[in-house]
Amino acid sequence: MKSELPLITSDRLLLRVAIAEDIPQILKYFIDNKTYLTPFYPLWADAFFTAEYWEYQVESNFLEFVNDQSLKLFIYLKNQPIEIIGTINFSNFIRGSAHFCSVGYGLASSAQKQGYMTEALGVATQYVFQELNFHRIMANYMPHNRRSGNVLKRLGFVVEGYARDYLMINGKWEDHVLTSLTNPHWQPNKS
Repeated sequence: MKSELPLITSDRLLLRVAIAEDIPQILKYFIDNKTYLTPFYPLWADAFFTAEYWEYQVESNFLEFVNDQSLKLFIYLKNQPIEIIGTINFSNFIRGSAHFCSVGYGLASSAQKQGYMTEALGVATQYVFQELNFHRIMANYMPHNRRSGNVLKRLGFVVEGYARDYLMINGKWEDHVLTSLTNPHWQPNKS
């Protein structure tokens, strides 16, 4: 069980797990970007855009992290560490003989085309490999989402396949390109 929440930084960005005080900014991020993000998200939960939903979600995300089940990060600019510009969610932690997880991510419409997601996902995958000791991270994207595919390619994710009707996005089954990145320096836990 981990005792300390990560604070991941890059040249321009800060990534961290949300705390209760972040809920107004979380709501602002999702409300401001709802139209932009909707084509890339599953259908929004009924109460998604409420403080009550996020009170539960923030606590749940914290417990999942300390219990080695997920790592849900919000992205901030270092020079503006209050306003959220994106999310990176590592989920489905599998250990044992596998040591892999999945990653999904999103970025505010106003933060596009500045290299933020490549930078954020680069340091986040480093953290997941080095600190959480994962061997493999899987990421999938819809074929028409070339920006997402390009981010993954820049970071060294390798295309492994194509899955028809893979995930229900915005109420519709969507095909996905399947990719992964492996950790060349993975070591068995020395406990």
